[in-house]
Amino acid sequence: MVAVRRRRTQASNPRSEPPQQHMADDTDSDWDTVCEECSSGKQPSKLLLCDKCDKGFHLFCLRPILVSVPKGSWFCPSCSKHQIPKSFPLVQTKIIDFFRIKRSPDSSQISNSSDSIGKKRKKTSLVMSKKKRRLLPYNPSNDPQRRLEQMASLATALRASNTKFSNELTYVSGKTPRSANQAAFEKGGMQVLSKEGVDTLALCKKMMDLGECPPLMVVFDPYEGFTVEADRFIKDWTIITEYVGDVDYLRNREDDYDGDSMMTLLHASDPSQCLVICPDKRSNIARFISGINNHSPEGRKKQNLKCVRFNINGEARVLLVANRDISKGERLYYDYNGYEHEYPTEHFV
Repeated sequence: MVAVRRRRTQASNPRSEPPQQHMADDTDSDWDTVCEECSSGKQPSKLLLCDKCDKGFHLFCLRPILVSVPKGSWFCPSCSKHQIPKSFPLVQTKIIDFFRIKRSPDSSQISNSSDSIGKKRKKTSLVMSKKKRRLLPYNPSNDPQRRLEQMASLATALRASNTKFSNELTYVSGKTPRSANQAAFEKGGMQVLSKEGVDTLALCKKMMDLGECPPLMVVFDPYEGFTVEADRFIKDWTIITEYVGDVDYLRNREDDYDGDSMMTLLHASDPSQCLVICPDKRSNIARFISGINNHSPEGRKKQNLKCVRFNINGEARVLLVANRDISKGERLYYDYNGYEHEYPTEHFV
């Protein structure tokens, strides 16, 4: 529910003044409810009330922040801290079915492809390598049991959020057609991913298809919710994952999106052509990686991923790439400052 002037949603008005009274005044004393984090009652449209204890929290004071008011029930960190999601069964057949993994992986093909990319990189001169960095494929954990545990952690988060696994952009019939995703529409142009970069991304996709997942663990934090941690050392410039979900026009999602992070896919000169990625129904591990404001000193220190949009075969795609070496156990954060007028990034920490 949302805090509204002189009343709370689905609650009677505790005062007799008409709701329009004092609308011009913006002092905290005018509000019935204040935020538990910042002690301010300003911006009531962004003041969310817990459905259990009725305490208020600004959308932007929560960690992670919420983009808009959830449509369903919402519980504050204190009331939800004991609601630990049920873990997905650590059973190989169930995990294979959940992620639709191919049952007969040819691991030699994957190794050969990775070695081939490495050999191409070794032939490059030092001068060229300094001039143009190249993307690296992620390096899966060597232990098959550990990979099962990593995938089970992702399955737990997806199931708890009622999200189907998908590792590709989805174009829902009757909504946004795939033909709308044209990188040429990007305002100011979009960088083209090199052929070697395309091959590296394809290798990452192939590894995931065969159950060779990124070395990441989704963990449940009672305060922040689901977050993602590195489960082994990750080198700078490694592709972590592609940001995927349902593609939709921005205009369709400006008012009714229910709180999960939308990602800009296409920032066109014509506003009617702007596209976003919506991970609320279909997505992968990218949905649970936290965005951060890299304009602040603390944000810059914590950020270890870069969100990069590429032109790949004429279509816009979004990749999350390591922007420095990442240690095992380190929580992942990517920058979300592309277009502040579209998303309240000034509130990230």
